[in-house]
Amino acid sequence: MLSRVAPWLASRRDGTTPGVGVRVLGGADTGALLALAHRNAVANVFILSHLESVGTASPTAGGASIFGVFDGGTLLGACWAGANLVPVELDPDFAGLVAAAAHRSGRRYASIFGPAETVLAVYSALEQLGQGAHEVRDHQPLLTITGPPAVTPAPGLGFGELADFDKILPACAAMFEEEVGYSPYLGGREYYSRRVKSLIRQGHSLVHLNSAGDVVFKAELGAVTPEVTQIQGVWMNPEYRGLGLSAGYMAAAVVLAQTLAPVTSLYVNDFNTKARATYDRVGFRQVGTFATVLF
Repeated sequence: MLSRVAPWLASRRDGTTPGVGVRVLGGADTGALLALAHRNAVANVFILSHLESVGTASPTAGGASIFGVFDGGTLLGACWAGANLVPVELDPDFAGLVAAAAHRSGRRYASIFGPAETVLAVYSALEQLGQGAHEVRDHQPLLTITGPPAVTPAPGLGFGELADFDKILPACAAMFEEEVGYSPYLGGREYYSRRVKSLIRQGHSLVHLNSAGDVVFKAELGAVTPEVTQIQGVWMNPEYRGLGLSAGYMAAAVVLAQTLAPVTSLYVNDFNTKARATYDRVGFRQVGTFATVLF
């Protein structure tokens, strides 16, 4: 196994290390990737959910692949490279290797997200290659909860149904635009619509519609494994904000998520003090720090 590179060595500075290389993973690497990702099932729920779904580390039909960093035959770290870049147990020392491989691929990435130190190291290397960011969110507490929530769950929240797709989609789009600052339809409505429909079909859409059929609250389980779910896309209808309803709905989301896995996770922008206070009331506790770079 490769020892850590001393900080004063040239190989440490330029992101390369003798004997270490990067290649795209294939089916034969699936077991090694699973073992790597299971070192932290919460931080790596995205890639574990992907492997749970498709069963292989091979490139997808849509062109996404996984870069693996190897020392000889030993997988040291990895990075999903699809619409986004998602590091998997990747030492920041090797961020330059992955960034160079991602840059050579010619793909355009919407974001990088994952453990903060590694994400910021990958972005630093990409920035040197001419890829500037739209926004860098460098401190996002990673939270989890196990067991029952600390507040009473709100009634009415349930799994979304395809019959309500025309109501759920605009709520999802509104959340996306509030969160990242531009419409999810910029690249075309079809891709985002398929994504929302897929979440509903999988039973990963959580929603409460009022008697008029309007979405009051919604969230998604963006990644699901037998051990962990990750809540994403939390949104409250503006007409219902400021009424003290958020904690009850998040508690209800936890209860539903725990029908699929015992651990519920999410990550939140550190500047979103209201959301952080809500999650604290529900019983979430910080277990790490993520970062997100938006391109």
